Amino acid sequence: MKRLYLLLLRSYLGPLILTFFIALFILVMQFLWKYIDDLVGKGLQWHVIGQLLFYASATFVPLALPLSILLSSLMTFGNLGERYELVAIKSAGISLSTVMRPLVVLSIVISIFAFFFSNNVLPVANLKFKSILYDVRQQKLALNIREGIFYNGIDGYVMRIGTKDKDGTGIKDVMIYDHSSRMGNTTVTRADSGRMIQSADGSLLELYLFNGYNYDESADKRNDLKRPFQRTYFKEQYQKFDLSQFKLMRTNEALFRNHYQMLNLKQLTTSEDSLKKEIGNRREGLHRSISMSYYHNRQLDSGSISLRASDTALARYRMAALQNLPKDERIKVYDAAISSARNARNNVDYVRNDLKERETLLYKHEVEWHRKFTLSFACLVLFFIGAPLGAIIRKGGLGLPLVISIVFFVIYHVISMTGEKSVKAGQMEPLMGMWLSSAVLLPLGVILTMKATSDSPLFDPDVWKRFFLSRFSRKQATDTSNQNAREE
Repeated sequence: MKRLYLLLLRSYLGPLILTFFIALFILVMQFLWKYIDDLVGKGLQWHVIGQLLFYASATFVPLALPLSILLSSLMTFGNLGERYELVAIKSAGISLSTVMRPLVVLSIVISIFAFFFSNNVLPVANLKFKSILYDVRQQKLALNIREGIFYNGIDGYVMRIGTKDKDGTGIKDVMIYDHSSRMGNTTVTRADSGRMIQSADGSLLELYLFNGYNYDESADKRNDLKRPFQRTYFKEQYQKFDLSQFKLMRTNEALFRNHYQMLNLKQLTTSEDSLKKEIGNRREGLHRSISMSYYHNRQLDSGSISLRASDTALARYRMAALQNLPKDERIKVYDAAISSARNARNNVDYVRNDLKERETLLYKHEVEWHRKFTLSFACLVLFFIGAPLGAIIRKGGLGLPLVISIVFFVIYHVISMTGEKSVKAGQMEPLMGMWLSSAVLLPLGVILTMKATSDSPLFDPDVWKRFFLSRFSRKQATDTSNQNAREE
């Protein structure tokens, strides 16, 4: 039995590791395709790109791991069935449930690891990934001054270089517009030739210009008509430009730390409690504000007005007093009442929108809290779908098992995304929405496991053909007997 278990573990671990890294590679390639415009042409160092891809790969584990478990379990038992090894094992008196036992234990271990990963590793990976991606997307394009094209990548300056030498240092026909004073095109430098050198650390761009002129047209702020013009000839001039803006500036990670995707279970629970208290305080504050402004309204939730006897007498007295006022004074009272009502409505609209945003944020926290557990449970559910399904179809390799695995994983992913979006929109409870995919696929896994252990020919076309033919012939015989009965 020990040799059989070792054989099963070796047959399962190989496809599991292979399919996991293949799925992870495909997801990383999708990430690169999505953000290719934010990465190309910015002169990023290799270690920055390496860190970005490493942390991005860690964030894709919740997608790659369930898919790899489904595909590898289906391939393993499909190969055993295709090579008639399952038949030999069953003929030796070993049931399928006994064969699946070591892989079930391994799946439970993987599920525990998945929970540990989701709760401890994934928040840190999300923090690193999001912060690096934000800095990369904010990074300016690398310095690229081309011939005959105006370049405005350096703040406060626009320059054009006519031609460059082959070494990239010698330049000719140079024109530089200085906009650092924010006064428009008032300062221009032109030179016949020069040399362009970038410092070793890339922080400075040094220009040595030869045989040129500086044109300065300063505007008089008191009189725009008076614009003194100055032209200065130079034989050699030195200019330097700060290129620190082209370096990747890292943002403080503490700014992203409170995001719900960067929190573990304990932190999510604390944050949810804080949000619930804030929502409750905002609602109480709104209720208190309206009740103070409209103290006659005793049933604010229903919008109806209930007045006591003393309040009714007071209201009649005030209405009589209002009718006795002059027309101008009465109009002022009406305008003040309308203004007060509008202010109350604006206050209600503002608080309602604020509450809606806070509730949406609370839903996202609850989604992330349940996600810590759904990943682990999904690994078990998909294993109990893939293993019996492979034993039933008895097909190994990357052909039919790959197609079936993709179909089941797409179903799982679509149901998961539907439930998650419904929870975030407030249309479904977090417990129901986040566990919807597991609740749908778990009965399927139980049915497939029962069919596989009982050697049910679930995918045998001859069995289904005989089943439908028998039902059709039975129905036809029933119709014939009913017709004969009516004729008699």
